Amino acid sequence: MLFSSLTFLGFFGIVAVLHYSAPARWRWAFLLLVSLYFYSTFRAEYVLLLCYAAAVAYGAGWKLARWRGTHAGRVLLVGAVVAELAALGIFKYFNFVAGSLDALSRPLADIALPRLGLVLPVGLSFFTFSCVSYLIDVHRGRIEAERHPGRLAVYVAFFPKLLAGPIERAGPFLAQLAVPARFDADRVAAGAQLMLWGLFKKVVIADRLAVFADAGFAAPAFASPVALVLAVYCYAFQIYCDFSGYYDIAIGAARVLGFDLMGNFRRPYLARSIHEFWSRRWHISLMAWFRDYLYIPLGGSRVSLPLRHLNVLAVFLVSGLWHGANWTFVVWGGLNGLYQIIHAALGGARGRLARRLRLPAWLTAAASVLLTFHLIAFAWIFFRAASLKDAVTVITRIHAALPRLGVFARNYNWTGEFGLAVVLVSFLISVEVLDERIGVRAVLARWPVAVRWGAYYGLMAALLVLGVWGLNRFVYMQF
Repeated sequence: MLFSSLTFLGFFGIVAVLHYSAPARWRWAFLLLVSLYFYSTFRAEYVLLLCYAAAVAYGAGWKLARWRGTHAGRVLLVGAVVAELAALGIFKYFNFVAGSLDALSRPLADIALPRLGLVLPVGLSFFTFSCVSYLIDVHRGRIEAERHPGRLAVYVAFFPKLLAGPIERAGPFLAQLAVPARFDADRVAAGAQLMLWGLFKKVVIADRLAVFADAGFAAPAFASPVALVLAVYCYAFQIYCDFSGYYDIAIGAARVLGFDLMGNFRRPYLARSIHEFWSRRWHISLMAWFRDYLYIPLGGSRVSLPLRHLNVLAVFLVSGLWHGANWTFVVWGGLNGLYQIIHAALGGARGRLARRLRLPAWLTAAASVLLTFHLIAFAWIFFRAASLKDAVTVITRIHAALPRLGVFARNYNWTGEFGLAVVLVSFLISVEVLDERIGVRAVLARWPVAVRWGAYYGLMAALLVLGVWGLNRFVYMQF
């Protein structure tokens, strides 16, 4: 049951009504039942994995709270984390590791390791990381172990965040669950508006751009250079609208039900540096998770500069592997890690260059935004390509065609559909710039009620008229 389907919208409407109609002390049970049902619509037997993850977190969490600060507690933490990650290793990485070992051993022996014919459960990486963060936080004493098994299960399985996050921390969520929210019309309206904007980004923009991205990346050796360039740019905006659209729907749905989930995007393509992009604007919950549970334990910024750079690179390599069991993701993660290291190393030189050139502040900012966007877009090539060979093909063919790209562009078959895509992306950028400078909600609040509701109905009309309702899955559901 995809967020971008009419089935989900009907399901969610019924859930919202029943949620506020249910007795407050039983709402946790209602949310758990609907969350398990929601997950079962993808593959019913994998509900057992969800129950397994919650059961391990609950059982180990109790012992960790009792054994906090002891050697037994540390041993238990390692065992519990391994138990949580075991399903991820089997379903997501077993075939990848087997294939990599086959490739390494091929010069010595022609032996093929066995493969598992398993389908990766949706959301596995996300709810696994939620359980791991809960266990570590209990062990560190940041939160108390949850005594109520049902409420902890709701934290793990809560359907708005189940498929692709955010990777919400247990403390804030369980505190909200313990005090059921009362119906608040303004809060429900704000959540519904956010869901509407998320649907617009997914169905109207992202799924339309997917056509152009797929055309270039499907067979890069045979696509025209112009199609490849368009594929790179279109994918950069597709993945943003797809992923942030999912989060708008997820956070909006949670808000309707009385929960505040952490934000995950903050206008990322307006970042002025790679560091700003990753630390404060893109997939914030995941990067915060890696910061707290990998980067800081490795020593963070408290170690020597070379080790600090190695820590940064390690985090991004692991992040790449987390995204997918393919060497393309590892290269993508490593490339973003190198960006971070180079950015830190050139910090002083950038400042001196800016002072010498004496460029206007707005021009420096615009150049920084454009440079950051293109570095990220270049890295997305590895993220989107089916293989390293395809990624290299895209890069080399675009590079070879650069001197004659203008000629190729004049002879390219431009369509009205592409023109519409450009208009929609331009509209998105305008909204993002406005939101960065003033705040869209602040602007909407100043408008008369009739005009404000006209904007909402305009978005709904765009969904009906311009929406690509092919039930395309969200990109991050595969992770």
